[in-house]
Amino acid sequence: MAENTIIRFEDVSKRYDEMEVLKSVSFDIERGKFYTLLGPSGCGKTTILNLIAGFTDATNGDILIDGKKVNDVPPNKRKVNTVFQDYALFPHMNVFENIAFGLRIKKMNQKTIEQKVSEALRMMRLEGYANRDISEMSGGQRQRVAIARALVNEPDVLLLDEPLSALDLKLRTEMQYELRELQQRLGITFIFVTHDQEEALAMSDEIFVMKEGEIVQSGTPVDIYDEPINRYVADFIGESNIVEGTMVEDYRVAFGGKVFECVDGGMRPNERVEVVVRPEDLILTSPGRGNLVVKIDTQLFRGVHYEIIGYDEEGNEWMVHSTRRAIVGEQVGLSFEPQDIHVMRFDETEEEFDARIETYTEEGERV
Repeated sequence: MAENTIIRFEDVSKRYDEMEVLKSVSFDIERGKFYTLLGPSGCGKTTILNLIAGFTDATNGDILIDGKKVNDVPPNKRKVNTVFQDYALFPHMNVFENIAFGLRIKKMNQKTIEQKVSEALRMMRLEGYANRDISEMSGGQRQRVAIARALVNEPDVLLLDEPLSALDLKLRTEMQYELRELQQRLGITFIFVTHDQEEALAMSDEIFVMKEGEIVQSGTPVDIYDEPINRYVADFIGESNIVEGTMVEDYRVAFGGKVFECVDGGMRPNERVEVVVRPEDLILTSPGRGNLVVKIDTQLFRGVHYEIIGYDEEGNEWMVHSTRRAIVGEQVGLSFEPQDIHVMRFDETEEEFDARIETYTEEGERV
């Protein structure tokens, strides 16, 4: 186990009666990073959090924290704290007592409690709120109280179970910045659960994309956005144009009735593949100058860009994000570069993807 690894899952499964909600999951969590478990409801994200915290037991496999097996270690003996979706604050206690609750359970003396709570209030920018009733706090303030209550216990790992889901859009965005800045300032490990891909991309050092109890792909936000391994990941992480194509040979792929240069390889000649081009990588131009020609079908104004839908001669749908307005019914060209094309095998696993990448790289970089 690497020296910097703080949490390790080794073939961990979780079953409730006949339902397997986590399927032989293995991963390492490094100290001092911001991790996000991303996926739809029911994919196993919160189950992983509960297993780390000790709120539930693994059916099979081992969980290690700081190199020590913790399968049978109770929650209060793990240096882990959780911020729940509903914050789980005590309504009959004021802000100070909510934050101090865990310290009083540990029977710390009053002076130490006052010092630690004061520091937590300062850290969360809640000075002057110590005597405020929880019912008088806004949603964002309650969230900061919940985080302060967790951090005051000085955990090595902070688990956050969709803590932003109840906030309005503006406050949610502000709290994303606050959480990221807080994690970087404290240097402790955050493990964050969400089904919001924009949230995951904005905040994370590493993302685990989950589906039906398994981790489908893991990596940095840029890696996962630019190199989705299959249709599920490409669809889940951002808007995508996904069309069927044929891998003519390494670095040449056919779709939309034409053959294009690309930067992918390692497939069989003439293998059927799926091709991804992100909407923001498509440039509107004249029909004669485009790589493809499409007829504009619909257009919506999204504030920062127009969302434009068009269809090529093969019947493929193409979404374009552009600051330029189009005209419904007109024919336009779509321009893109070889590096904007990402080729995927059908249902390729992360292990298969990594093995294939090694066959067409030079000195560790894509060619």
